[in-house]
Amino acid sequence: MDIEGVAFDLDGTLYPNYRLNIKLIPFLLKELRLTAAFGKARNIIRKEQKNDSSPLADFYQYQASLTAKIFGSPIDQVKEKLDRLIYKGWQPFFKKIKLYKKTAETLDALKKAGYKLGLLSDFPPETKLEYLGISGFWDAVLCSECCGTLKPHPLPFRELAAAMKLPPEKIIYIGNSRRYDVTGANKAGMKTAWIKSPLFPGSGCKKPLPDFTFSSYRQLYDYMLN
Repeated sequence: MDIEGVAFDLDGTLYPNYRLNIKLIPFLLKELRLTAAFGKARNIIRKEQKNDSSPLADFYQYQASLTAKIFGSPIDQVKEKLDRLIYKGWQPFFKKIKLYKKTAETLDALKKAGYKLGLLSDFPPETKLEYLGISGFWDAVLCSECCGTLKPHPLPFRELAAAMKLPPEKIIYIGNSRRYDVTGANKAGMKTAWIKSPLFPGSGCKKPLPDFTFSSYRQLYDYMLN
């Protein structure tokens, strides 16, 4: 493939999702209603944006309004809770999260081989990358929410390509969700790679098919560099 840039999702792609989920169990049990309402609100946003509609002018305000309606509390209280408990409250867990084996080595080797590296996450990624110890590798880092969207809307993928100063067709995007990562990157014109979950290797929608499927970063290393 004629590739000049390699872009990644973060959660579930650079580390296994279960490592974070285990640490979140006490929080999820305590804030079950809030997290359930938050998840439903994000599903509504994805359904509304299914046909690649215009991005939201104020994503966080709209997300909070949907969550508040489902949760049954004033919007200002819910927005404050989401920011304090989820957006900021989950970040310290990443100080103790371990990456997939050979992740940092692969990023370093890709960088030295001349590839531009990008990252696109649905949640704000900057602090997470610092805690994971991999903040220095990237040519571009982007959050889809800051674009007024959620994956698989193609807009944030196109914005990432622009930030990487590459056409989408010169980028391969790597993610753990075929429904969100592979679909969105495919719509934007990127090549795609899918990392299979070690616990649920068959998870995800059946289409579109990624250009490459792997289950370890050693395989990705060999695919891109050998």
